[in-house]
Amino acid sequence: MSSNVGLSTPRGSGTSGYVQRNLSHLRPRDAPAPYPADRDSLKHRPRQPDAAILAHDRARGVEVDVFELRDRLEDEGVPEEEIETQTTALRAKLVREMEGARKTASGRGLKAHQVHERAAAKIEESERLRKALGIREDYEEGGHWKRGEERLREGVREGGKGEEKRQERREGGL
Repeated sequence: MSSNVGLSTPRGSGTSGYVQRNLSHLRPRDAPAPYPADRDSLKHRPRQPDAAILAHDRARGVEVDVFELRDRLEDEGVPEEEIETQTTALRAKLVREMEGARKTASGRGLKAHQVHERAAAKIEESERLRKALGIREDYEEGGHWKRGEERLREGVREGGKGEEKRQERREGGL
């Protein structure tokens, strides 16, 4: 055996220990580019939370509270009609609170599986930070470099004209 390939010893394996390469393995033909050609794909875009999932989670939280009340009342032996009225009243109260006060999630206390809640909290945090720092909404990351390059190009264009004027001055002054 060479290069630690195959069995260390063929004894007891029922084979000769001969190793051959896998001819059915398909290797990729073209290696993908190491970086994307589209510069816009490199920009950071925060994950947008799905509003339907957020609404579903809030409604699910309401139903969990209602179910807990129902379970507690059934254990206490309360009649079914009374259970229905109390659960309906609690459900209406919780839905009103949910619609009235969109809670501002700070991102703390959210579990790892609460991806959409965390995304909504992150976007809200980014907006607060943007407003606190006075950054415009239409700000584009790296835009100052583009403006600098444009000024440089204009300077080069005007510099060629200015160079001709300087030559004329030199020749006239001599």
